[in-house]
Amino acid sequence: MLEITRILEQRRKSLGLTQKDMLMRIGMSQQQYQRIESGGDTRVSTLLRILEGMGLQLRLVPEEQVAEVDALLNGTGRLERNILSEPDESHWDKILKDLED
Repeated sequence: MLEITRILEQRRKSLGLTQKDMLMRIGMSQQQYQRIESGGDTRVSTLLRILEGMGLQLRLVPEEQVAEVDALLNGTGRLERNILSEPDESHWDKILKDLED
């Protein structure tokens, strides 16, 4: 949770907002928001409301793909294939094989 609260605080400050400004953004008092930014426990629905108010999105990534996603986000990775191109025949063969298993 500490990583999330650090991100929330950094984003809020980068937007030039105070904790008090969050009332207008998401309808949450300064005290309520301060509790969350200080590491207090929160509901998922509240977190999603905060993220929306700050122009952020939550993404869930399978553990085995975290390194690849991090590399792509940091600009050091590359896609294995162009996602806009037509998949080759072996791609479909693999999908069919997975479905048969």
